[in-house]
Amino acid sequence: MKSGKWLPEFVLLYYNYNVFDMNTTIESNPLLDRLPKHLKQFIKPQDYSDYTPINQAVWRYVMRKNVDYLSKVAHSSYLIGLKKTGIEIDNIPSMYGMNRILTEIGWAAVAVDGFIPPNAFMEFQAYNVLVIASDIRQLEHIEYTPAPDIIHEGAGHAPIIANPEYAEYLRRFGEIGCKAISSDKDYQMYEAIRLLSIVKEAEDTPQATIDTAEKAVEDLQNNMGELSEMAQIRNLHWWTVEYGLIGTIENPKIYGAGLLSSIGESAHCMTNQVEKFPYDITAAHKSFDITKLQPQLYVTPTFAYLNLVLEEFANKMALRTGGLSGITKLVNSNALGTIELSTGLQISGVFTNVIEHEGKPIYIQTTGKTALASREKELVGHGTATHAEGFGSPIGKLEGINLAIEDMSPKDLNAYDILESKTVKLEFEGNITVEGEIITGSRNLQGEIILIRFKNCTVTHGEKILFQPEWGVYDMAVGKKVVSAFSGPADVNSFDLITHMPSSTTIKAKHTAERDDLEVLYQTVRIIRESKDIHASFAPIFHKLKKDHPKDWLLAVEIAELLKDRNETQQLDEILNYLEELKLKRPEVAHLISGGLDLIFDKENV
Repeated sequence: MKSGKWLPEFVLLYYNYNVFDMNTTIESNPLLDRLPKHLKQFIKPQDYSDYTPINQAVWRYVMRKNVDYLSKVAHSSYLIGLKKTGIEIDNIPSMYGMNRILTEIGWAAVAVDGFIPPNAFMEFQAYNVLVIASDIRQLEHIEYTPAPDIIHEGAGHAPIIANPEYAEYLRRFGEIGCKAISSDKDYQMYEAIRLLSIVKEAEDTPQATIDTAEKAVEDLQNNMGELSEMAQIRNLHWWTVEYGLIGTIENPKIYGAGLLSSIGESAHCMTNQVEKFPYDITAAHKSFDITKLQPQLYVTPTFAYLNLVLEEFANKMALRTGGLSGITKLVNSNALGTIELSTGLQISGVFTNVIEHEGKPIYIQTTGKTALASREKELVGHGTATHAEGFGSPIGKLEGINLAIEDMSPKDLNAYDILESKTVKLEFEGNITVEGEIITGSRNLQGEIILIRFKNCTVTHGEKILFQPEWGVYDMAVGKKVVSAFSGPADVNSFDLITHMPSSTTIKAKHTAERDDLEVLYQTVRIIRESKDIHASFAPIFHKLKKDHPKDWLLAVEIAELLKDRNETQQLDEILNYLEELKLKRPEVAHLISGGLDLIFDKENV
C-alpha cells in the first residue's frame, strides 16, 4: 500500500474476500455430532463473507461500548467469559473458531435463521449447544433489535456460559423446558413474533406492515387465555437467561444476554425507571413485550438459586405430575406429545381424547401416527407403521380388584385368566370393558406386564364401542396411572420430525450502489486500522463521506479514533466539528455519536 493514497477498489475486494475471510475448514465437534436430526434441520452454515465492513463496524462499536460499560455493571463472569470463549472486540466471531474454544468448556455453537420454535431452542441447550442467529443488526438498530442476532447470542449468551454454575442452569433449563407442553396459541405467537422481528429489523419496511405485525402480536398477547407450560417457562427464560440481574435489589449486576447485548437497555436497566423484584416462581406468570424496554426486572441472589426456582416449577409440570391434567394439556395442545404409565410404557402421538372417572383418566386416545416405547426406546413392532391410525387404551385398575395388572404375580394372572390363548373379559373402573382372546404380552425389565395384545377384541365404554374386532389386533397398554406427560416423542427416531418450515424468512440488507459505495469506505478505514498504516490519508475518505453519505455517523467516529491515535489534530478537529453538526441534524443518533467519542477521549481505550 502506497503512503498517502486511498486504496483502489480491486485491493479492497481482495482484502474483503481473503484477508478477512474467517470461514475456514469446519472442524467437527463431538457435541454437534450427537445432535438428533430434527435439531440439525434448523442449523444453517455461517457464511462469514456475508458480513460486510459496516456489519464489522457495528459489532466493534457495540462491543467497545459494552465492554467499557459492562465491566462496571455486569457479573464478573462476563469479562472472564469473553476471553474463555474467544470472542474478540474488533471482529464478528467465526462460529467455527468459537466451537473450537467452546469445546474446552463442554459447549458448542450453531448458526440458525432468526427465531426457532421454543421447544427446539431449549432442546439445543439440553445438548449443551448454544443457538446463535448469525445475522447481525443493521446500523439503524445498533442499540437494540427485536430480532435475534450474533451480537445478542454471541456477545450476550456465550460469555456467561463460561461460568460452570450458570452453564449447568442453562443446560438443565433446556432439558426441562423442551418437555413443556405448548398450546395452539403458543405456536401462533412464535410465528407472529418471528415475523415482527424480521419486518422491524429489515430496512425500508413500510410502517403499515410493521403496524400490522405489531397488532397481530398484541392481539395474541391479549387473548392467550390460561398460560401453557411453555408460555410460563418461556417467561422464566426471559426474566433469567435473557433479562436477568444477579446480586441484591440495591446493587444488582447484569447476566441476561438481552441486557448484555443492548447498549441502550444495559444502561436503562440500572436506572430507577426500571423496578427490581426478587426473583421467584411468580415470574412464570409475568409476560413480556420484546419490542419495548422492560419496565421491570428480576434479581436472583445467586446462580444456584436459579436452579431452585427451576426445580420448583418443574415439580408442577405435567412432566412430573402426569395424571388427568397432564393428558388434558396434551389434548389441548393438538401437538405431538407423550404420556408415561406407571409401568414405564410410553405412548407418543397426538392425543385427541381422554375419558375420565372420579377425577382420574380411565381411557386415552391418540389419532394418527403413534409409537410405543420404554425408556425412550421404541418397542419392537410398535412404531408408527403398526399404529398408523392411532392408539387407544384403558388406564387404571380392574373393577373390584385392588391389585393392578402390573402388580400381579404369575399366580394372580393365572387366577384371572390373563394368559396367552385365553379369552377374557376385563372390566376396568369407570365402566371400560376389554373382551377378547389374548395373543401375547410384553414385559419391562422389572418383569411387569406393560402391554397385552388381543385378537377378536371389543372395547366399550358403557354402550359406546371404542374398538371392535373388524379393526384388527388390539394392543392394550398396562398401567394403573399416568406418571408423566410431556411435549414431543419418547423416542425421537419414531417420527419424521424433519418438517419445520417457518412462515417467514429473515430479510437481508439490500445491495444498492449507494450502500456498496459506503461499504468500500468502511472497508478502507478497516484495512488502515488492521494494517496499522500510519501514512494512509483519510482526507479523500472523509470528503467522499460528507459528499455522498451525509447521514452516516459511525465511520466518522472510527476515523476520529484513528486520527486521535496519530495525533493529527487539524483533521481531527474537522471531523469533530462535522460530528457536532451531525448531532444537530440527526438528534436521534446524537447520544450514539457522543458515546463513541467518549470511548476515544474520556475513557481508557479498550
